[in-house]
Amino acid sequence: MLLDDREGRPGPFQNKPTGPWSAPPRAPTAHPSPAPQRVAASRTRRPIWSAIFFALLVLGVGIRAYRDLSRPEAWDYWKESYLSPSMASSLIAKLDLDGADRGRPALAISGKIGAASASWLRERLDEAHLSAGDVVLLSSPGGNLDQALIMGEIIRSRRLATAVGTADPSGRLTRSYCASACVLVYAGGTPRYGVEGSALGVHRFTATLPSHDPVADAQRTTGMVLSYMTKMGVSSAVVEAMSATRDVRWLSPTEALTMNLTTGPIGKAEVPRR
Repeated sequence: MLLDDREGRPGPFQNKPTGPWSAPPRAPTAHPSPAPQRVAASRTRRPIWSAIFFALLVLGVGIRAYRDLSRPEAWDYWKESYLSPSMASSLIAKLDLDGADRGRPALAISGKIGAASASWLRERLDEAHLSAGDVVLLSSPGGNLDQALIMGEIIRSRRLATAVGTADPSGRLTRSYCASACVLVYAGGTPRYGVEGSALGVHRFTATLPSHDPVADAQRTTGMVLSYMTKMGVSSAVVEAMSATRDVRWLSPTEALTMNLTTGPIGKAEVPRR
């Protein structure tokens, strides 16, 4: 047996009591940690870039919203939709159209047709739960042409009747008027009742925004109105009457019937109280 020449010190081949000799474990190598200054700088840099990105995002949205709302028509639509609708409505449980106590449910709408009146009307009709043959009672000086066309299409799609007048909660009918773009809404009804003493007024439609070619715009508008009226079963004579004057022309009951604008005259209505 070979031993180390130094007393008490085992040789390289001497076994330990528990097994072969092995080198003592090395102490774990410590990786150098990043400098505290670098960690602090990286932590500070991230919130700054996040804040800058968020600010740019908000600025971009704000600029786009300002551009949209800076247009008069966009602001009008926003105001109509969320602040103050230009039209008002009331639900009538039983509208007495002919004085024979055979009334039907009706939605009475009044006021100027605004930039979002079509959406407003659709919501009011959904709330009213009217059925085919029920009545939309109109009292309006007119307003937005495009919205009026859509309102007429909505009324036709639901197969609702139209009439001109106002009514109290008991259903008692009072005469009124429907002029300009309101006539397009009225044309959407099926049938279209004529109320004695109420009036339908037409005139030439004019553009409210500046145009590079007013003549072409007028021709397009006339063509659009003619196509709509033909679809609703109204004679082209009503469009001719519209094109003939800038001022409102009030149609007589006979004219309205001849043009097929009114399809069913009914009894008298009360004179509105002043």
